[in-house]
Amino acid sequence: MWNWLFVPLVSFLFTFPAFATEVHVLSGGAVEPGLVVAADAFGKENGNEVKISFATAPEIRRRLDAGETPDVVIAPPAILDEVAKSGKLDSEARIEVGRVGIGVAVRDGVPKPDISTTETFKRAVLDADSLVYNRASSGLFVEGLLQRLGLAEEVQSKTTRYAGSEMLEHVIKGKGKELAFSPVTEILLYRGKGLQLVGPLPAEIQNFTAYAAEPASRSEAALAFVRFLGTPAAKAIFVAAGVE
Repeated sequence: MWNWLFVPLVSFLFTFPAFATEVHVLSGGAVEPGLVVAADAFGKENGNEVKISFATAPEIRRRLDAGETPDVVIAPPAILDEVAKSGKLDSEARIEVGRVGIGVAVRDGVPKPDISTTETFKRAVLDADSLVYNRASSGLFVEGLLQRLGLAEEVQSKTTRYAGSEMLEHVIKGKGKELAFSPVTEILLYRGKGLQLVGPLPAEIQNFTAYAAEPASRSEAALAFVRFLGTPAAKAIFVAAGVE
């Protein structure tokens, strides 16, 4: 008499993985385009769900120091090295994810300036109505770059700084010839949404930020996800998203 219940129940049990687990990831925002796709691919492969929280490198350090306990941390190696000293990460399981360079963006409809060389880049900066960049690691590099190029004082009055990637929304809603500086991957997130990538910084003044992943828990699912990020399939996903 229970056959009519038994068959659907068996079907339900075998529809979902028996040991599906949530993997909580705390990651730098620069790798977001590739990481979201890689996490989805990982979930489809083994049934585990990856939940990701993005933050700047300083914010990642602050949140971990405050006691947050993700399963996986993805950040620049220097951050991981610092946190690993406290025993919160498994350094032996570290996987290199890739590196991200800094790009220049303008609002849709604004002519793209020539930034192919250091000299043309300097002219584009001086010709811009305003400059926008963040207070995170990429913004700190841009700040130092403008100082090294002798442009800092001249452009200070037309420079706006933001805590994170919300600066790109500012440019989309802005006016005039604004130049935004941000990791290339973050700019690409807004492609078709009001922002266009002018290009990466010239090679001679470019700066790459490397990102690596480490498990922060002894969860087998966390270790499996970190290992997955090191596979050729995951590497291809990141390269397609602008992570070299």
